[in-house]
Amino acid sequence: MPIKIMDSLPAQAILEEENIFVMTEFRALHQDIRPLKVLILNLMPNKEVTETQILRKLSNSPLQVDIELLQTASYTPTHVDSNHLDSFYTTFDKIKDRKYDGMIITGAPLAYVKYEDVAYWDELCKIMDWAEKHVHCTYYLCWGAFAGLHYHYGINHEYYAEKLSGVFAHNMIKPTSPLFRGIDDVFYAPHSREIYVKKEDIDKIPELELMAYSDKAGVTIAKTRDSRKIFVTCHAEYDARTLADEYFRDLNKGLNPKLPENYFPDNNPENEPIVNWRSTGQLIYTNWLNYYVYQSTFFDIDKIGT
Repeated sequence: MPIKIMDSLPAQAILEEENIFVMTEFRALHQDIRPLKVLILNLMPNKEVTETQILRKLSNSPLQVDIELLQTASYTPTHVDSNHLDSFYTTFDKIKDRKYDGMIITGAPLAYVKYEDVAYWDELCKIMDWAEKHVHCTYYLCWGAFAGLHYHYGINHEYYAEKLSGVFAHNMIKPTSPLFRGIDDVFYAPHSREIYVKKEDIDKIPELELMAYSDKAGVTIAKTRDSRKIFVTCHAEYDARTLADEYFRDLNKGLNPKLPENYFPDNNPENEPIVNWRSTGQLIYTNWLNYYVYQSTFFDIDKIGT
């Protein structure tokens, strides 16, 4: 089954070339089922890349998913075509009275900015508060996960001595969780970040449970015990060359970046990376969508939050 996206969204052509079934709004109008309503708050500068990566993962399930893209109104990004934002994105004031089965809050390149100094922090806090009664399950991704843990539970992040970049092994703390259905006992996923949270800070919050941990990358997945918030610090949705693009971008800027670990064969950046996280990424997003959204949300969407 498809995901439903806005007519003419650029990601459509890319996904269709990969034989991924997407459905435009026009075609979906002729189906008499209730699709899942999923809101994506995209905080990344390169919005089209992030859209495509996440939509690719949400697409491979027997569910029809109605995607809506949200941008901040208090800050307008400068690295994206304004026509793209005007055509495909909405703002909080326009959707604040609606309810959604799921929401994804993406990362943002803001590791060295205090949360309270982020240009759209007040708006983001308002959206996170709003989600408590308007969204059945929220997936916080990378910086979005750190921001959510800080806002909801007062957990402060720590800084690495140097940026964590690479593909790392992870162990499941809760291997029987539906989130890990079909995933190998040890799974691999990319990380690209300067910050982390301590395991003991997660453990001391009664409402939180640690789900996956990496000896190298630390806390990778945590969630609330009621399964309405999931915090993920890895990028299981990354494309094969995402870390390579980041590395060469920083190299060209003269930043002398560290080579991503366990990524380039023989640690040679001239070699094409070999993906060992694609199935993990697909399963994490599909399991989230199926078990934490579809299986537990209300058929009457207006009952969410009641």
